[in-house]
Amino acid sequence: MPTELQLPEGSFRWAVDGLIIFVYLSVTVAAGLMVRRYVKGVEDFLVAGRKVNLHLGIASLAATEFGIATCIGNAQLGFKYGFAGITPGIALFAAMYIVGRTGFCIERLRHSGALTVAEMFERQFGMGVRQLSGIVMVLGGLLNMGVFLRQAGDFLVVVCGLPPNLLEITMTALLLGVVVYTILGGMLSVLVTDFIQFVVMSIGLLTVTGLIFWLVGWSGLTESVAERIGPSGFNPFAADADGVALYGVPRILFDVFVAFAAVLTWQSIISRLLSAKDEHTGKKIYTGTAAFFLVRFTIPVLWGIAAAVLLKPELLTSLVEADGTAMIMPVMLKVVLPTGILGLLIAAMLAADMSTNSSYMLAWSSIIFNDVLRPFKWINREGKSGLRLNRVLIALIGVFLLLYGLWYPLKGDLWVYLQLTGTVYLSSMSVLLISACYWKRANARGAIAAIVVGAIVPVGYLVAQQGETTQAMASFIGPYWSGISTYLLAAIAMVLGSLSKPPSSPNR
Repeated sequence: MPTELQLPEGSFRWAVDGLIIFVYLSVTVAAGLMVRRYVKGVEDFLVAGRKVNLHLGIASLAATEFGIATCIGNAQLGFKYGFAGITPGIALFAAMYIVGRTGFCIERLRHSGALTVAEMFERQFGMGVRQLSGIVMVLGGLLNMGVFLRQAGDFLVVVCGLPPNLLEITMTALLLGVVVYTILGGMLSVLVTDFIQFVVMSIGLLTVTGLIFWLVGWSGLTESVAERIGPSGFNPFAADADGVALYGVPRILFDVFVAFAAVLTWQSIISRLLSAKDEHTGKKIYTGTAAFFLVRFTIPVLWGIAAAVLLKPELLTSLVEADGTAMIMPVMLKVVLPTGILGLLIAAMLAADMSTNSSYMLAWSSIIFNDVLRPFKWINREGKSGLRLNRVLIALIGVFLLLYGLWYPLKGDLWVYLQLTGTVYLSSMSVLLISACYWKRANARGAIAAIVVGAIVPVGYLVAQQGETTQAMASFIGPYWSGISTYLLAAIAMVLGSLSKPPSSPNR
């Protein structure tokens, strides 16, 4: 958030809103700590003993995939693209429903008994591919999650009216709160707190959305999009008079690739499938959560559109000129929401963020523990030793997230950054999973080629974005074609690499 901007005073009051937030956080952390006594081993810690039922799985997955960074990024899409900003949500809804309905890949993955996606690869591609897959998954996951703390810190600084110099302290406090109960209770703590957070989050989001509709109305939202953006704000395929689409086909294709790859291999999503009591329940968790994936885009997009109506034009202009469009939605909430409702909203957003952060830290630590460190036989993975190692890994991930969030300068759309960093591993892991499930000819040579290609292209693009001499080249290529090409090239690498090895040769 640009520190030079002068934001209007909001209605946040510590005596009321602060008390609401304090009560919520106290209840959530206490609930997370209470279940730690039920953690007896590594399987309880990572996948809750594989006993998750349908309704808890849906609530947990819905809460996990809606964090402050996601909400900010989606609201930014609404402000810039109007109703067309819901397109990634439509893609995710379709992917979740189709995969859940058909059981494509996920049925075989759940039946395999694996704790992670990479573990399943060992059977066809060998231990080396499993370990390399784990490394790439952690790399992409941590890069993706690296901006969460800063976005959450910026959000709280804006809506609570905190001095900008307290950003680092705010980020640290957020991290410590999540790390404590995640370290102690693992997936059991995540599931229990997810359920509480799902309830609070739903109440807060629906309350604020209802208030926005009361202030602006549906006609106010549609008229604003028509005036500011035009037909492209309603139709992502629409082009302007010069034949240039604001959203466009390349971005839509990229949304579709990311959506299906994430549904198949994103570890925080897959962990709910792997924690389910059976394959049938896992599939129903997918279909049951599909609508929530659409809602998680629709509500913030509406908030982003409403911000253009409710904020003064001079303030909007200042935010746009200062590259602060990501904070337009938080500024709108700060100005519009009354005392009490603002506290409820902040509690709901903290609920969402704590759920996301705890699930993600557990997801990446489980991959490091189960896949990256697997070849090291001297590591004791059983009983209390295995639990201690997992807890240390979560703490180390927390330190990385804090340092990365303070250091990395985000450029461009937040949602595009999340898609690109996810693509670092989604591109190759989705190809490997489909191949492992349905192509007997796939082998380790093709798998390694797909992993290398899938990681190099998006990482190279992100690095080029930051370099002064390479920014022009990165801008010319664009993030969407870079992402699309990554998925296609990873698939080609898998096919060519696998076919380059005679079928009579052993796979490993």
